[in-house]
Amino acid sequence: MKRHNDLPLNEALKLFLRQYKYRSRLDQVRIKTLWEKLMGPSVTSLTSEIRLHNRKVYITIVSAPLRQELSYSTEKIRTLFNEHLGDEIVADVVIR
Repeated sequence: MKRHNDLPLNEALKLFLRQYKYRSRLDQVRIKTLWEKLMGPSVTSLTSEIRLHNRKVYITIVSAPLRQELSYSTEKIRTLFNEHLGDEIVADVVIR
């Protein structure tokens, strides 16, 4: 017997994350984990900070040549993040 307030678990979790504003924190952790997975250990070791703020991902790179190379690929990085996250979470990528 289904009650009127029964929700599937995934919808209940989404509602919980939205209501208590944990969604941005969860997205922050997911992006950091995804960066390590997509870029590998060599790029990750040269990354000092990854931060999500207002749908922008700020990535701080220690190496100047790598920073320059990644700045040419910001659109591809944004697309990869959104594809793997399954939603349009990232609007822009800023390489510093």
